[in-house]
Amino acid sequence: MRFARAEHDGRVVAAVVDGDDLVPFAIEGESGVGPGGAQAALIETAVRREAPAPVADPIPRAEARLLAPVGDPPSVRDFYAFEAHVATARGARGLDVDPDWYELPVFYFSNPASIVGPGDAVSVPPGCRAMDYELEVAAVVGREVVGEGGLGTGWIDAVAGFCVMNDWSARDLQIREMAHQLGPAKGKDFATSLGPWLVTPDELRDVGSGRPRAAMVARVNGQERSRGELSDIHHGWDAILGHAARGTRLRPGDVIGSGTVGTGCILELSITHGPDAEPWLAPGDEVELEVEGLGVLANPVRER
Repeated sequence: MRFARAEHDGRVVAAVVDGDDLVPFAIEGESGVGPGGAQAALIETAVRREAPAPVADPIPRAEARLLAPVGDPPSVRDFYAFEAHVATARGARGLDVDPDWYELPVFYFSNPASIVGPGDAVSVPPGCRAMDYELEVAAVVGREVVGEGGLGTGWIDAVAGFCVMNDWSARDLQIREMAHQLGPAKGKDFATSLGPWLVTPDELRDVGSGRPRAAMVARVNGQERSRGELSDIHHGWDAILGHAARGTRLRPGDVIGSGTVGTGCILELSITHGPDAEPWLAPGDEVELEVEGLGVLANPVRER
């Protein structure tokens, strides 16, 4: 099933995506659904994998504004889980992949207050001259998880669904920060796009393996820049979720990013093809990230 959070006639709804329609099953301000309640209803319904009862007539998607499936997550963790991306980035500095990376899933925390929805403009951050996209997938946690080590196949029951994720980066700011052995911080602080909807795990191919298959593509102004494969992820989702929960708890709505797929950002392409081959993003550009089965997440870039 596919679920969406959207704004229609001044109200926020949680809805099932049915072709070109959105079928609402929770509307904020009605039937006890208070502010923020559409998000909670969406997560609770998705993790149960049950078709909810409609509470209103279908809404044509063209008449609604899609919102990020999770617009106010408790936390955002972004992993570094694709070997091709890690190897290219480290190779540019004359380094091999650290052997420990193959054993330890690593992540950083990003800013839950900077979530951006489908179609929303993303501003160039102050002082940035090297703005980048990052082609990723995110899992949204559907129930509380407290664990030590891997979750095995139980990870699927903990996930409400998947969506496309753009982990925007200010590369020049990020490089300065990470030279001090901390970060990324401000280099990732300004925007994370999620959408266009939340797709339950059963919709993806080979999901039981922990490494579902899906083609991943990035386009800038309609031109393909990046292409990768989700199943190339080194650390499977069982290991990622298990490591995220280790010694703490995951809460419904937590966002867990995969990290960038191989070739999935301008930085990586500039390392491979030369610094002038792939220009950094500029105001007026539009970035489209497409993941098979998860839809297309598009955002324009603008001046602040």
